[in-house]
Amino acid sequence: MNWSSALPPRSVLWAVFAAIALLWFANLDNRSLLHPDEGRYGEIAREMAETGDWVTPRLSGLKYFEKPPFQYWMTAAAYWSFGVHEWTARLWPALAGFLAIIAVGYAGCALGGAVLGAFAALTLAGTMMHAMLSQAATLDSGLSFFLALAFSGFVIAQRPAASPGARRAWMWVTWAALAGATLSKGPIGVVLPGGALVAYTVITRDFALWRRLHPVSGLMLYLALTAPWFIAVSRANDEFAHFFFVHEHFQRFLTDQHGRAGPWYYFVPFLVAGSLPWFPLLAYGARRAWRDGAPAEPGFSWQRFALVWAAFVFLFFSASGSKLAPYILPMFAPLALVAGWLTLTLEQRPLFRLALLGAVVTAAAALVVLTGYESIVPRLGGGQPAEIMHAYGAWVKAALVVATAGAAAATIAFRRAADGTTARFWGVAALALSGLGAVHLAVAGFDVFSATRSTSAILRAAQASAPFAPGAPFYQVAMYDQTAPFYLGRTTIPVAYRDELALGIDAEPDKQIPTVVAWRAQWQAQAQGYAMMPPVTYEWLATESVPMRVLARDARRVVVSRQ
Repeated sequence: MNWSSALPPRSVLWAVFAAIALLWFANLDNRSLLHPDEGRYGEIAREMAETGDWVTPRLSGLKYFEKPPFQYWMTAAAYWSFGVHEWTARLWPALAGFLAIIAVGYAGCALGGAVLGAFAALTLAGTMMHAMLSQAATLDSGLSFFLALAFSGFVIAQRPAASPGARRAWMWVTWAALAGATLSKGPIGVVLPGGALVAYTVITRDFALWRRLHPVSGLMLYLALTAPWFIAVSRANDEFAHFFFVHEHFQRFLTDQHGRAGPWYYFVPFLVAGSLPWFPLLAYGARRAWRDGAPAEPGFSWQRFALVWAAFVFLFFSASGSKLAPYILPMFAPLALVAGWLTLTLEQRPLFRLALLGAVVTAAAALVVLTGYESIVPRLGGGQPAEIMHAYGAWVKAALVVATAGAAAATIAFRRAADGTTARFWGVAALALSGLGAVHLAVAGFDVFSATRSTSAILRAAQASAPFAPGAPFYQVAMYDQTAPFYLGRTTIPVAYRDELALGIDAEPDKQIPTVVAWRAQWQAQAQGYAMMPPVTYEWLATESVPMRVLARDARRVVVSRQ
């Protein structure tokens, strides 16, 4: 196929990517932060910006060492620059997701020219899990960006046309990206690419690849970027090393002590759904990509390495004792490059049939949801009240309508995808833009869950009559909502609660109250204070004549003041 004529005029191409960029960043500030992750990571960065302590992360004033600080640094910098807002809490994950698109697109350009670069970038932009997690204040998007950059730098460095100087420079990019991944989420930032490299060389017997890694200068660069924080935080906190390396990584992987166990097939549905709308293409074309991606001189095949990388990420976390859907996010950037290549190299007939299959399945799903959502939703509530799930239904329906329209448009385009035309580009663009649009509609609807998973509304209601007194303490009794400190703009004192705060509580026990009985004595001696607690705890304390004035309440929480 003649790839050179597969792109539209440059002005049109830039208009498409401008539309993607606009969609990508337009949805960051229209919904409350949700418990637990968004509230937690938004608040840790707020405390870092407020205290100026960039070494020791803290949550509600307590030491918090579950993750490294890179995202906290970036979010704290955003707070300093633009203020503390929901959109600044989400800015780094969104930016990281967008930068991953650029990294994969650049890799495509280096490996196959501007056409492959554009197709790969469009494919990743429309990948469901990549787009969705980029809109949330979690650590996965940042990790995935650095691993996408490491992957891109590596395959560019190993391409046949790379000069010795270019290979060394791109390997340094790769090593620097591994440092960023390590500072984003710990040793997993090296384990995943390292394991993929070992698996690739064993499978392909390309052991000469190890001589082209520039390990001495690369490792020096990696240590220069990562070691300063690890040394500083270890010197400032004796408990850090054991908790971070042993408890948070080795024990998390080898055991289910974090309550996140799952069956061996746990990630299968997330792989299928997360790679939409490209899953049929990848399922059909993976074998071809392996076969046709024959190693070129000096013996490296980026197609095979991408497939091995994705498979290793999937299998690694499938074997883990701790499983969460976002863990497999780093597999989608390499798969996007493969999918972009497949849309260019597959014959028109199978490409059209795959698009038609996707359109039929998407239309069928839309029809089922449009006609039967109200009867399906009680089975999918996930513990959410029925009225909230019904309210979310409008967003789900709109998202599926957009996805169906995009799938239909792509099918029409691929039907006309003869050699030397831009039809393939418009088919990929239709899927990418509609997929991204569907994700953003689904994400925009998340604010309906703030009634149960955020304290933004209840805290506004509690302060409607008068703002909280600045010097009075705020307690979270027998519960801990991660969003409360963020929306209060100050730390809260945990009462009869440990969970993930256990390390900080053990290190500085005076910053918490171990029992409700102990809190009650302190509360009654105060002139003013505020507390949030579950309704059952409030009812019990009320029967014990504990002085409390109800400021606001909902089905899950009661906010009270001392007077």
